[in-house]
Amino acid sequence: MAEFRKTLQGLPWIAKLLLVIFYDIYGALYRISRGDVVGIVVGVLQLVTGNFFGIAWIIDLITVILKKEVTVLA
Repeated sequence: MAEFRKTLQGLPWIAKLLLVIFYDIYGALYRISRGDVVGIVVGVLQLVTGNFFGIAWIIDLITVILKKEVTVLA
């Protein structure tokens, strides 16, 4: 999991932004790769509920634009 998380962190900023814009798969995978129970639960819920009905998508989009990384619950 640590290698997968490093791979996600190593992506260029524009790739992260595009992955967040289209279904926010980046945010969910980043949280799941955290490896603890909270990260896995939040990541799976994010995938199943459609990014918490759009709220997580907006938060992830803002954090990737401003900080170039998913920071909330990650």
